[in-house]
Amino acid sequence: MANLTVTIDDALLRRARIRALEQGTSVNALLRDYLTAYAGSALEQERALADLLALSAAATSRRGAAGWTREELHEREAPPARRADR
Repeated sequence: MANLTVTIDDALLRRARIRALEQGTSVNALLRDYLTAYAGSALEQERALADLLALSAAATSRRGAAGWTREELHEREAPPARRADR
């Protein structure tokens, strides 16, 4: 695991440490979580897009061979019956 040196104002670090303690964590853990989310979001988006494109390609390659009818796609549950005393 790599170490990272960050230069910030002393008062800012003091306030961040106090707030982190109030939340039962540390500034180090907060920064690690933030950077994980920040760096991971692009990778997650790329994976989601790849999955979507794969699904799209599979769907278009089977065009005309759907396993459902138009009626089944538009079938909806009947709304609940209304009570007469309302």
